[in-house]
Amino acid sequence: MHIFKLDAIHSTNSFLKEMAVNSALKNYTVVWARDQYSGRGQHDRRWISEPGKNLVFSVFVRHEFLSTAHITYLSHAVSLGVYEFLKGKKVPRLKIKWPNDILSGNKKIAGILIENAFQNSCVKHSVVGIGLNVNQTLFPDSLKNATSLKNVLKKDFNLENLLGELVKSIQKEINACLPQHFKKAKSRYLEALYKNNVPSMFQTDDKVPFMAKIIGVSASGKLQLVLTNEEVKEFEIKEIQFLN
Repeated sequence: MHIFKLDAIHSTNSFLKEMAVNSALKNYTVVWARDQYSGRGQHDRRWISEPGKNLVFSVFVRHEFLSTAHITYLSHAVSLGVYEFLKGKKVPRLKIKWPNDILSGNKKIAGILIENAFQNSCVKHSVVGIGLNVNQTLFPDSLKNATSLKNVLKKDFNLENLLGELVKSIQKEINACLPQHFKKAKSRYLEALYKNNVPSMFQTDDKVPFMAKIIGVSASGKLQLVLTNEEVKEFEIKEIQFLN
């Protein structure tokens, strides 16, 4: 594992993507920033983090034979890598919120952003961005549903030690991201999925609320819901959000 430590950067994902274009990177090269002032999350939202308190990093992952048809399993693998790492730290009430946020109870403790480079019908490489709230205890009103390891476990953590452990956990799951393991990985992901098989309120991208129940995730990564009229529908990430 080769780690680049930076004091401040606009975005670890953007920086690492530029490195991948301009140099031959070793697999699992990591860019770790003390401060990230233009971090990105899902839905093009900003990832806000107090400098020096949390883990904000990106990992370069080169793939040998990952088909674009199986890209959802990469997302499952990364989510499970973070989930299992936090489970090992005894973080309570852990869940994966579709597609790959990590919750403790109903509060977000980690976020994931995966950006892929393609070649023909395969994924050439991925840049996996991770934001893990570690030693930050106070969050702005815009992040009222955020928490951290320190808030949950009542102690400080060494960021460098956590980084090494977390990357190894992610690497373990990605290395097992092979067709013969897809079924088991999906089962583990669904078992950890927030609100799976629980009637919940959702909202469409045009602000229409509705009640539905999660019944799965499609091979292309869409969230599968059964509506109150028993109709089954699938949604892309930008088409829907939770209301509870």
